[in-house]
Amino acid sequence: MSYKRTYRRRRGNVIVTAVFGLVVLVSVTAIVVDLGYVHNARAEIQRSADAAALAACWELAEQYASGQTTETVASQTTSEAAGTANANEICNELPTVPNGDVELGYLADFSAPDQFDTSDPTNFNAVRVTVTRNQQTNGQIRTFFARAMGVNGLNADSTSTAAIVRDVAGIRTPEDGSNVDILPFALDLDTWTDLENGIGSDSYAYDPETKTVSSCGSDGILEVNLYPQGTGSPGNRGTVDIGPANNSTNDIARQILYGISPSDFDAIGGSLEFDANGELNLNGDTGISAGVKDELAAIIGQTRVIPVFGSVAGNGNNANYTIVKLVGVRIMGVKLTGPMKKKHLTV
Repeated sequence: MSYKRTYRRRRGNVIVTAVFGLVVLVSVTAIVVDLGYVHNARAEIQRSADAAALAACWELAEQYASGQTTETVASQTTSEAAGTANANEICNELPTVPNGDVELGYLADFSAPDQFDTSDPTNFNAVRVTVTRNQQTNGQIRTFFARAMGVNGLNADSTSTAAIVRDVAGIRTPEDGSNVDILPFALDLDTWTDLENGIGSDSYAYDPETKTVSSCGSDGILEVNLYPQGTGSPGNRGTVDIGPANNSTNDIARQILYGISPSDFDAIGGSLEFDANGELNLNGDTGISAGVKDELAAIIGQTRVIPVFGSVAGNGNNANYTIVKLVGVRIMGVKLTGPMKKKHLTV
């Protein structure tokens, strides 16, 4: 009898120890699973906030460019942020972003997003978006196994700030030594202003999914002819030297395809920089028409920066363009053969 009681007691200890070990293992596994789920949810919240801030910042820039009122800028920007956040699922659920969680402000130093100034709406250049999961907004991040320990959910939020540069002084060689996608073709300010005011054609359509351009149809975005056209400078059609003087056909072809190189910048003093009057000067080039048609055709659908000039003086290679802004365009179509009136570089 004594032997049997001893045996049973030891057997019981073994069972108790095994059960206790299983409980610990299950508890640890539960915590790991819940923590992994929460970590993934927080990453999704961050991505949603990042996407919302970037989209809203682009909207802010477009609203300013179209000359909208401060109230309209704020309303459209907030709406864009909320809509973009709502398109990015968090734990398979679409989040909402209350208006108070979308802020417009000014950042003087992009490396210090905490210095976000909301005092002057006329100076806004940044958007700050907060995406939240708590009991009041979107619900807490649910737990699963942790509920057995009384933890039914966790709070999480993420804030992202995006800003636009509104006071560009110019362009210089990037620190990594890469090229800058500037076309050596200048457009007159009147044509650009007309385009901003809704004057232009709409004969092309760009598909952002396939990144292709169609000449049959429209996409609601107006176009203008960049080159060749009269500039008021006899013997010059709008090509400019961004690099060594008197660019050759090979130089222009290279710049069309690959942009302005560090050596090109070196030849003009290291940068394209506006002076205190908001102007910079570029020498003209007589330009080559059909000689670069293949290179221009190769970049259809791509984006480039072009200089916009307010005035031009001189003829041919002696033309001097007064550049007043740099703008971004997309190349939509090109034809540089045949009669002059049918030639175009549409952007």
